Amino acid sequence: MNRAAPAKHAANHICTTPPETEIEPQHNHNNASPITSPTSPVTSPPYWVHAHSRNFSNISVESISSGAITLQDNTDEHDVKNKACWAKGVYIEDFVVVNGSRTGIGAFVVWNVTVETLRGGTMRVRKRYSEFDDLRSRLLQTFPLSEAAMPPLPPKSVISKFRPKFLEQRRVGLSYFLNCILLNPEFSCSPVLKDFLFC
Repeated sequence: MNRAAPAKHAANHICTTPPETEIEPQHNHNNASPITSPTSPVTSPPYWVHAHSRNFSNISVESISSGAITLQDNTDEHDVKNKACWAKGVYIEDFVVVNGSRTGIGAFVVWNVTVETLRGGTMRVRKRYSEFDDLRSRLLQTFPLSEAAMPPLPPKSVISKFRPKFLEQRRVGLSYFLNCILLNPEFSCSPVLKDFLFC
């Protein structure tokens, strides 16, 4: 019983080690043949080829060129995809609380949005949270398979909606959402986004 335990422990060690890790041969207590790791059937993803050289994976040049993740220079004006990107960045500086009446009933927040374009210009729009919500809903209808590229909007709150800490978190969340939309070539040329910015 005692002699079988180390071998079992060694086998477990081999199975839980990542494939790229070299495992030193281990001997059992009887000084029998060493226990070595089996050849890993896992190959490196194509985009790891330059960073992780593995002697047990042979990846052809064709597979690298067809399936690799590559960095792209978005300053090339001749690329059709890059022409769709027209915004450099977007941020929300501040907000204005608009009072509906003297008692505060019907009050709402308007966000001051600034968009910087790649040509160096800026545009400013004022939007309510409901308009951000409408933008996201319409984008999901237009691009139903792109939900993963659209971050959720910051949550709503009836109790805290005018508190400074809540409004600051909402400002940051809305800025992040707009950056993900405007800097994505698929969304940036969409009529849905143009309606949001210019209507």
